[in-house]
Amino acid sequence: MHGPPWVWRWGRRRGPGRPRKPRMIWFRIQGNIAFLPYVEGEVLAEKEPIEILPDELEAMRLVYLDGLTQDEAAKRMGISRGTLWRALASGRRKLVQAMIELRPIILTAKQQP
Repeated sequence: MHGPPWVWRWGRRRGPGRPRKPRMIWFRIQGNIAFLPYVEGEVLAEKEPIEILPDELEAMRLVYLDGLTQDEAAKRMGISRGTLWRALASGRRKLVQAMIELRPIILTAKQQP
């Protein structure tokens, strides 16, 4: 599902501070995709899902799947290396939390409010 990049932006800025920089996303998903825990033949979906945002998924894809360095991945997404590092850390934390707590994982293509 690679193709031309699309720009993912956060929604309206709330409060003081600098507005968040848009990210170039090279991997597109259609709608929301859910991964549900499967334990001993039973699907567990009653817990609150954990949502992986497009920039977190893209950062993990570029670094862990495509093997780019953090500098190369950050340039490809049009963000700083520090911002990429925060997206990686947030995505990893969410994935581990979902696995440990047996919570559903939602990959979302929507913009944040």
